[in-house]
Amino acid sequence: MAVEDLPPTTREALTYAQGIMGFAPNDVLTMAHWPELLEAMEGLVSVIYKPGELDPVLKRLIATITSGAAGCRYCQAHTAHGAVKMAGGDDEKIAKVWEYQSNPLFNAAERAALDLALAAGTQPNAATDAHFRELKKHFSMQQIMEIMGVIGLFGFLNRWNDTLATELEDKPHEFASETYSADVWEPGRHKRD
Repeated sequence: MAVEDLPPTTREALTYAQGIMGFAPNDVLTMAHWPELLEAMEGLVSVIYKPGELDPVLKRLIATITSGAAGCRYCQAHTAHGAVKMAGGDDEKIAKVWEYQSNPLFNAAERAALDLALAAGTQPNAATDAHFRELKKHFSMQQIMEIMGVIGLFGFLNRWNDTLATELEDKPHEFASETYSADVWEPGRHKRD
């Protein structure tokens, strides 16, 4: 669906998505076929990504790990790109996110959040009570809810984009290709023709 063919409220949703991502995301254009879904998704994304108690870069890293564990390379590229370009994250830290368990760039709180993201993104879900006990050492209940909000959002987006093989846009494709080695990221189903 071309942008000019979208109804005004859907164009507003696309403008919103461009504002938080830095490009026109193809998944938004697909969701535009169901305007009510797109409107609901815009509301959910705005609540989850609005400034809260949790660091915005950590939110994007949680989404990157969740998406990578789920195998959605579209969302993995989007969220890694967003961690640097939209949330102001450190390039080196984003590049080393898959080494979070041992890399000194990551602190114990970040490791706990990313451990849960990895477990929750895996199928079958590997999250345990131990993950939450560790989170409670570092995060408030509100912060844990924000972590779960990100994981839950990407549970939907990973399935949506991987099932539809949503074509990956240039900016996140270039970012992920330049940032990660082939053993960590490749476009897979989301190749651009």
